Amino acid sequence: MRDLSKYRNIGIFAHVDAGKTTTTERILKLTGRIHRTGEVHDGEATTDFMEQEQERGITIQSAATSCHWNQHRLNIIDTPGHVDFTIEVYRSLKVLDGGIGVFCGSGGVEPQSETNWRYANNSKVSRVIFVNKLDRIGADFYRVVKQIEDILAARPLVMVLPIGIEDDFKGIVDLLERKAYIWSDTGNPEDYEVTDVPADMADKVEEWREKLIETAVEQDDTLLEQYLEGNEPSIEDLKRCIRKGTIHLDFFPTYCGSAFKNKGIQNVLNAVVDYLPSPTEVPPQPEIDLEGNPTGGFAVVDPDKPLRALAFKIMDDRYGALTFTRLYSGTIGKGDSVLNTFTGKTERIGRIVEMHANSREELDSAQAGDIVALLGMKNTRTGHTLADPDHPATLEPMVFPDPVISVAIKPKDKAGQEKMAIALNKMVQEDPSFHVATDEDSGETLIKGMGELHLDIKVDILKRTHKVEVEMGKPQVAYRETITQTIEDSYTHKKQSGGSGQYGKIEYRISPAEKGEGYVFASLVTGGNVPREYWGAIEKAFGGSMDEGTLAGYPLLDVKFELLDGAFHAVDSSALAFEIATRAAYRQSIPKAGPQLLEPIMKVDVFTPEDNVGDVIGDLNRRRGMIKTQESIATGVRVKADAPLADMFGYIGHLRTLTSGRGQFSMEFSHYAPCPQNVADEVIREAQERRAKK
Repeated sequence: MRDLSKYRNIGIFAHVDAGKTTTTERILKLTGRIHRTGEVHDGEATTDFMEQEQERGITIQSAATSCHWNQHRLNIIDTPGHVDFTIEVYRSLKVLDGGIGVFCGSGGVEPQSETNWRYANNSKVSRVIFVNKLDRIGADFYRVVKQIEDILAARPLVMVLPIGIEDDFKGIVDLLERKAYIWSDTGNPEDYEVTDVPADMADKVEEWREKLIETAVEQDDTLLEQYLEGNEPSIEDLKRCIRKGTIHLDFFPTYCGSAFKNKGIQNVLNAVVDYLPSPTEVPPQPEIDLEGNPTGGFAVVDPDKPLRALAFKIMDDRYGALTFTRLYSGTIGKGDSVLNTFTGKTERIGRIVEMHANSREELDSAQAGDIVALLGMKNTRTGHTLADPDHPATLEPMVFPDPVISVAIKPKDKAGQEKMAIALNKMVQEDPSFHVATDEDSGETLIKGMGELHLDIKVDILKRTHKVEVEMGKPQVAYRETITQTIEDSYTHKKQSGGSGQYGKIEYRISPAEKGEGYVFASLVTGGNVPREYWGAIEKAFGGSMDEGTLAGYPLLDVKFELLDGAFHAVDSSALAFEIATRAAYRQSIPKAGPQLLEPIMKVDVFTPEDNVGDVIGDLNRRRGMIKTQESIATGVRVKADAPLADMFGYIGHLRTLTSGRGQFSMEFSHYAPCPQNVADEVIREAQERRAKK
């Protein structure tokens, strides 16, 4: 059995363009995994192997690879930075034990950094911080550290200080060892010398070293006492304290450098080994039953325990579907049968491979702590648990957000219809935030996603990877409906036409539920006026009816249905009769309950040069945006706003025009809010026209 204490399952995550993929390349080169570094801007990065990634210079899907450093095995996942692909970050963090948060030395804490940090907090992932690009104009290590404290409400534990900045950035000072690491300008990461601290930095180094020790010894009462008495702990004791605090998320060891110039990466790798947890040091995954209730059991990281594994990503390649899987306990071997607890069926593992971006190495077996890809899994999807058939249990599944934008597509020729259907089916399996539906009114195929870029990339994949040429319609907003008033009503369903009839009467109250509650059902029936055996049919029928609102046909949100009373017939009543009565009651009462159209509101984060702030804010106001904050940063101004998705289509083009190409923005779904009347009237009119055509 392999020594799990020598394992580190880590992810690298950051805002778009902070240097995640470049950092990964340098790690792979330093650890001997690759012999030549590929650059993102040349489209040659190892982990950016999709055509779309190489062209656009962004990461779209998370890529897995592994390497070795100081006798430790590192399983690394490089994740995307763009907001439309945060689903990749979320599901990667779900299965990782630690991470490297990369921040741009000049850009600082950018919008996507906040989202990724929040996901990592939710998944309780230990992290080290790497402030990258200190060779850039406008870089300021100390400002970024302050932003991490203020914006992320995190506690960075500064481990190194930069020597020089921007063009003069030479290396770093290790605060624990009081040693300076100075790299040459050859670009070779191994070409550095270790010297004494530069004289002009001595005071600053002592100041920050004192902060480091004070924070670290808080983890050990005995050491804290000794330190207060004037005894400085040994470096080994300090490292032990830093490791403990990092694993408990009390603070985050913070490093700096320039990945592109090959400066500072070794220290980050040492930190991964020294401070991030092994698979056995993170809390075990709780087990749940098929209804989603905790069983009290845990998947303990142990190769000798029953198998517990989580499929966290499906990727289709030329050899078939790859199921990326994290093993939490037990072992698997080629040819083993495992139980998919979601489908209740067993599946046979064809092959086990260790991924290195888009190449692979065959394995005979894998054990707890491993991240591998399985071939031959026909019915396993993202979030499914694979378990020992003799000892079944389910791990906590992943929850994915609903898409907020859709667009109609159709193949350019008839022959492409079947090819398109097969391709879309594969793409849906790969990406849980990508949905496909058929518009019942027009018969068109609708693809739904998290943003314009998300859908653009999907259409691009259809064309290039699956060779299906398609035409796109205009983007459509995923509106919702709700009600604003409480109403009490009743409905009787009665049908008699020879033989046994149908009878069901319900009296009910419909009222707005709390925001975010969804559908709430309660039965207040006393006595046997509506027998308990029919309550389930009533609950299901009303919930199913909410898929189509009465204003414009959009799904209904946040409604409470209370069954107050009713009547039944000993012979003619049935679950079907009460289901029909409930569906009719929905159509009868929802129009009386003050129905209201809701639109998706997006959290918009815009960067603009200072000269263009007025134009950008004016443009956001015209788009019905509500400005939340405005903050000056080193290179410009950051404007945060809430704006309706309907008015944000094509925004990047306008922003670039307003800012002479220098503006950037990030946008993610925030919440649903009532539509202004003029917007609602237009949406309802269009819906009525669609129905009329049908």
